[in-house]
Amino acid sequence: MVLLLMSVTVLHLLTLAMLFIATMEKSWWVWTDAEITDLWYNCIHDNVTGNWLCAASNENDWLQAVQALMVFSVGFSSISFLVFLGQLFTMSKVGLFYFPGLCQVFAGFTSFAASLIFTFHRKEILEDSRDLSMGHFGYCFILAWSCVPLLLFSGVLYVHLRKRQ
Repeated sequence: MVLLLMSVTVLHLLTLAMLFIATMEKSWWVWTDAEITDLWYNCIHDNVTGNWLCAASNENDWLQAVQALMVFSVGFSSISFLVFLGQLFTMSKVGLFYFPGLCQVFAGFTSFAASLIFTFHRKEILEDSRDLSMGHFGYCFILAWSCVPLLLFSGVLYVHLRKRQ
C-alpha cells in the first residue's frame, strides 16, 4: 500500500511539474531555432548577446482562453495535491480520496481543452503574416498534451484509492 501511495504521489508531482513547465516555459510554437512563441511572449534569440529578446504576445480571445485554461489546470492539480496530502494525514481509515481525484480530472480536462484550442486555432492565436507551415509545435505543447492522459489516469487512481493502515 505504501508503494502505491508513493507511486501516486510521484505521478502527481511529475504531472504537476510538466503542467507548470508547459504553462510557463517558452516553446508552444517554434518558427526556427532562434524564434519561438509561447502563451505569453514571442521571442527571438540574439546571437550577438546570446539572450532571448521577448515581446508580449498579441492578445486575442483564443490565446486568453488557452492561457486561462492552462493556469486553471495548474491550479486544480496543485489544489488536488495539497488536499491529498491533508487527507492522507488527517483522514480516518477506509476513507476515499474523491476530491483530489475530481480536481485531477478537472485539471486533465482543462489541459485537454487548452491544447485542443491551440491546435485548432493556432492561426488566430499566432496572428502572424508568415505561413504556419514554416513552423511546428514546440515541446511545451507536447508536454501539455502528454499531461492529459496522465492527469486523467491519476484522477481515476485517486477516486479508487482507499486509505488503509
